[in-house]
Amino acid sequence: MTPPHQQPTGRPAPDRRGGLVAAGLPIAVVALLAAAAGPATAGTVGSSGAGDPYFVLAGNGGYNVHHYDLTLGYDPKSRHLDGRAVVTARATQRLTRFDLDLKGLKVARVTVDGVKAAFRRDGQELVITPRTAVRKDKEFRTTVTYAGTPKPVTDPDGSLDGWIPTDDGAFVAGEPQGAMTWFPANNHPKDKASYDFAVTVPDGTTAVANGVLRGKKTSHGRTTFRWRQSEPMAAYLATATVGRFKVEQYTAPGGLKVYNAVDPREASASAPVLKKLPSVLAWESKVFGPYPFHGAGAVVDRAPQAGYALETQARPLYDRAPDLSTLVHESAHQWFGDSVSLTTWKDIWLNEGFATYAEWLYDEQHGGRSAQKAFDALYASAADSDLWAFPPANPGSGARIFDTPVYARGAMALHKLRKAVGDRTFFRILRTWAGDHRDGHGTTAQFIRLSERRSGKDLDKLFHTWIGTKGKPSQP
Repeated sequence: MTPPHQQPTGRPAPDRRGGLVAAGLPIAVVALLAAAAGPATAGTVGSSGAGDPYFVLAGNGGYNVHHYDLTLGYDPKSRHLDGRAVVTARATQRLTRFDLDLKGLKVARVTVDGVKAAFRRDGQELVITPRTAVRKDKEFRTTVTYAGTPKPVTDPDGSLDGWIPTDDGAFVAGEPQGAMTWFPANNHPKDKASYDFAVTVPDGTTAVANGVLRGKKTSHGRTTFRWRQSEPMAAYLATATVGRFKVEQYTAPGGLKVYNAVDPREASASAPVLKKLPSVLAWESKVFGPYPFHGAGAVVDRAPQAGYALETQARPLYDRAPDLSTLVHESAHQWFGDSVSLTTWKDIWLNEGFATYAEWLYDEQHGGRSAQKAFDALYASAADSDLWAFPPANPGSGARIFDTPVYARGAMALHKLRKAVGDRTFFRILRTWAGDHRDGHGTTAQFIRLSERRSGKDLDKLFHTWIGTKGKPSQP
């Protein structure tokens, strides 16, 4: 993500915020919240959270989702959304009850494997009781029919997240919590799934989702756009952005399907930057390894109320015409953040530090300032600068996951690693990380182990100094 609204070169912040959070709550309080999900037979109720320390109620336990099939209808004038979600999952335990995350919106009906199920609302939890318990390891389908006026979440840092209305549709950006504002989900990055979208909007309006456009059909003044994201995707990276867009489609070298949708008011400012997208992706593919998805492109909206860009999978979202650094940043996230996803939000520097360092590398290899000069400029910051306020690998709360240290100091840590192991080993580490964890997840500990294995060096002190402690290091 690119921070709100900063379209800088070092990038502290947007990519998505904090939420109905338990930011910084004591462990005992977190335990009480988890217990408050309600009485039930031990071992048969899916938990009402995935165990993330920063977002206690994000995600759910007891199952893993394989696929979301989302059928949506949206009217930009009334801001009314009709939705039907078919969630295909596998039970990881016997389930007499389980949750999906869904905030707002009115649920009309829920079925499990075609049989009507009981349900109730509990804050952001949709609590579902199937008529018959779901056996462990069984694949099951939950269908939720719902409607209403979706509203974004206001995160702890004050930014909006989720279904954000615009003057001609909606800017749909879900990091870290916003997916639940428009579809029922297991809303934590560690549960990734494939997606099908069918989004119906008034004729003349375009609906853009992730992956590859499978087709569109107009009937009775409304057009349905069908999209498929076949590679696994975290719920926060899903989008169904709606607006009056100027659309450009082409096939890039290698057969990559590119789809750009641009608000006409941002078209002239966007054109020179979007023209560079194929070359940016080609450069990143050389540095980081093969591009991880079948689709690519960009959505450039006019959404000043959002104030950030987001790396929505295969098709980043921009709230205005991006500059080149922002394009490089969000494109790099396709490897670092999208294909290789977080295991907990505490490790957000693995997304933002890597995407920020991609900007430095791009500048260095395209006639701009070197990564060393970018590092030196940051290190010159005063000891009381926000840059040194907390360790990037442990921001301490959901409110700080998009702050300066995560982006800039995360990038500085990568530069220190590069200097310690040499260019050849460093770039091999980046490619191995992206390749070995493709379509999966990673942790800070795993990245450190990989770096040590590839380099043959003990790097504990380096990582402890640059991502594990607050305060300005005594040596640059």
